[in-house]
Amino acid sequence: MDRITSAFVETFRTEQTLPADIEPAVLLEHFANYCVVSDEYDDEFDIHEVHAGGGNDLGIDGVAIVINGVLVASVEEAAELLGTNGYIDARFLFIQAKSASSFSGSDMVAFGDGVEEFFAESPTLPANQRIVDQREVMTWVYNNSGSLKGRPTCELFYVTTGRWEDDAQLVAKVRKIESDLADSNLFDTVKLHTWGASELQASWARSKNSVTAEFVFANKATLGDIAGVSESYLGVIPLAEFLKIVSDPELGVRRSIFFDNVRDYQGDNPVNGEMTESLGTEPGRDRFAVLNNGVTLVARQLSTVADKFKATDYQIVNGCQTSHVLYNNRDSLPADMQIPFKVIASNDEDVISAIATATNRQTQVTKEDLIALDAFQKNLESYFAAFEDKQKLFYERRSKQYAAVPGIEKVRIITKQVEIKAFGAMFLDEAHRAARYYAALKAQIGAGIFNSTHRLDPYYTAAYAHYKLEFFFRNQQIPVSYKPARYHLLMAFRHIVGGPQMPALVANKIQGYSRKLDEVLWNDAKALAAFKEACVIIDSALGGEPLDGNAVKVQTFTDKVLAGSSA
Repeated sequence: MDRITSAFVETFRTEQTLPADIEPAVLLEHFANYCVVSDEYDDEFDIHEVHAGGGNDLGIDGVAIVINGVLVASVEEAAELLGTNGYIDARFLFIQAKSASSFSGSDMVAFGDGVEEFFAESPTLPANQRIVDQREVMTWVYNNSGSLKGRPTCELFYVTTGRWEDDAQLVAKVRKIESDLADSNLFDTVKLHTWGASELQASWARSKNSVTAEFVFANKATLGDIAGVSESYLGVIPLAEFLKIVSDPELGVRRSIFFDNVRDYQGDNPVNGEMTESLGTEPGRDRFAVLNNGVTLVARQLSTVADKFKATDYQIVNGCQTSHVLYNNRDSLPADMQIPFKVIASNDEDVISAIATATNRQTQVTKEDLIALDAFQKNLESYFAAFEDKQKLFYERRSKQYAAVPGIEKVRIITKQVEIKAFGAMFLDEAHRAARYYAALKAQIGAGIFNSTHRLDPYYTAAYAHYKLEFFFRNQQIPVSYKPARYHLLMAFRHIVGGPQMPALVANKIQGYSRKLDEVLWNDAKALAAFKEACVIIDSALGGEPLDGNAVKVQTFTDKVLAGSSA
């Protein structure tokens, strides 16, 4: 392995808090998985939920299934996305990483055979739990083929630390692997990528960058001075230029740029259906600029040279539905169709929040939807930042917020999804809901979770407990076999250390209660002992049954863990 790649891999190991004695081959697998998936998915993700390497892995080191722009790990998550969007847009990614400096034709063929086995209706080879779990999601996708927007895509990444030379024999093997998979008629496209050190290095560098778009915005007016806004423009932009902002030729719609838009794409609901129907007519297309409220982009960095704009670290704060409908109908729309467009440059979080709130008032957005943008979220971010050294966490209110910040351990970055799950499990005793896709917990936003009257302390405590438990898993101080019950471990930890009588989340006493938990969590020896005691409670609740993803998703298991924690 060359010096540059070695340095990148070591930086990755440190950021991911992986043990110093991790096997080099396993570390490379994680690194390759991270680089590939980061290219295809904008948000932070758990590298262990992608890793498939080990025994019975079918020659596959990583599996990632992206449905409607979301990296999913369970059927529940996939079903929730279908319910929200009304369709399935699926992409399958497979990674095989080799530390060799050359490309092996036999290894590539074995990799292709393993992927074929993954999709087989009647598989014959033994498979580990990660492969089994991902196969369940894959089977669900094809069982719901009536909801597919089109056949899924399948991409394979064979990664080494050498250099790809377009050897004729190896190219022939690549084409045969692609052809054999395509013959299954399961996919729209099949592509086997061959990555060497240079591709790995370039991908790692891209993972450190905030989202950026370059576009031409000619038909615009410059708005006057506005407090908290460095630049602002209002006008119309051609569809071809607009698509450069909201989509990527390889990835499709850039889901992460709609983080501040409050609402996810709602699929083919009546309003979006009417928009699509209107765009199908010439008058509708001609009048689009005056019939639609348009799209608002807020950039934290903006550079302009005449009509050429470069926006960095930007969000579409209003226009999620419009953007998706335009993208979905792009092939039937004229490239010069005019889109109402507003560009605002600001680093003032209060201004950005106010813009998002005001622009979303035009649609039926609930108070619970808008809670994601209010002062509570900003206060929570500031509260996390107030801790120092090993007690510090980073609350990520928007996608890739800390991507370009060097030296941050990834496990210390707490996304909104992680916060909701950890808090719901630890302080609401809803571990079984956290273990599933967290739709039921999201429904509590504004009331049971992220309530403006809640104290911030328990949110930090839940996040730190999640971080600490992940730290113990990654350093093999707690067996990874307990990972399916991670949320029950958080719940049991609170009861073991804090006792079952918890003050109200709005009461001053919850601060002292949370700090009691923090003091244990900040002490490695005490925290490890408490989590090991929680593991014993998990074993007792299982009653000899195997610990898997299905066991932890039911209320009865939560009840047993609660009973054991209070004994």
